[in-house]
Amino acid sequence: MPQRTFQNKVIWVTGASSGIGEALVYALVDAGAIVIASARNTAELLRVKEQCSIPEVCHVLPLDLTGVDTFEGIVKDVFAKFERVDYLINNGGISQRSTVLETPVEIDRRIMEVNFFGTVALTKCVLPYMLKQGGGHLAATSSISGKFGFYQRSAYAASKHALHGFFESLRLEVRKQNIRVSMIVPGRVRTNISLNAIDKEGRAHGKMDDGQNSGIAPAKAARQILRGLSKNKREINVGGMELLMLYFKRFAPGLHYLISKNIKET
Repeated sequence: MPQRTFQNKVIWVTGASSGIGEALVYALVDAGAIVIASARNTAELLRVKEQCSIPEVCHVLPLDLTGVDTFEGIVKDVFAKFERVDYLINNGGISQRSTVLETPVEIDRRIMEVNFFGTVALTKCVLPYMLKQGGGHLAATSSISGKFGFYQRSAYAASKHALHGFFESLRLEVRKQNIRVSMIVPGRVRTNISLNAIDKEGRAHGKMDDGQNSGIAPAKAARQILRGLSKNKREINVGGMELLMLYFKRFAPGLHYLISKNIKET
């Protein structure tokens, strides 16, 4: 990534206690940024802070994406303390491992509340401050499942598809006001997302998917993301060969379906 792109920038990362979010915190601190690290698990956030190369520039801010009624006050406090937020990277979320037939609508709603409404609510609270400060960069982590559906991911895929619709609309609305908007589209990254995915009863899946386990390292994913953000890419694809599925979906939908229907990874 270009030198000094993130130096002295205030960057807020949600979902920062593990996986891609954790790797982004480390990479951003190394790049000279002032990082606000948010997630529900305070103990894990403190662990991430202590593992940073410069812990003092990583600021822990516990945040529950289902607590949207708290966002206005939290955001007000953030801007009072840091005076500005140059980047908001919406990375928090949960995945799913259950079929449509067996999944009660309460689980669908839970996934949408975290992945979509939580992200949207936080973005809406931050946006007026970014406009007032004269600009900023908003990013949201989607998934290749946000571009096409997949086995046992119905609500997860729906929540990620919804993010694309929201942020692509937002990009058009603020394009003349120095607000940049990026969608991050990870494929297989070696994180605990499948372990923490919820099943039909809302419990942790507790299993590592083979595909997930063979994915790229979170540190590599973070580098790809920051390179894309530094270039102001509207869509940042992250991963390895599995990203070819994005192109098959667009240019060879028949081939895409043929491959997809033969992958029954759980």
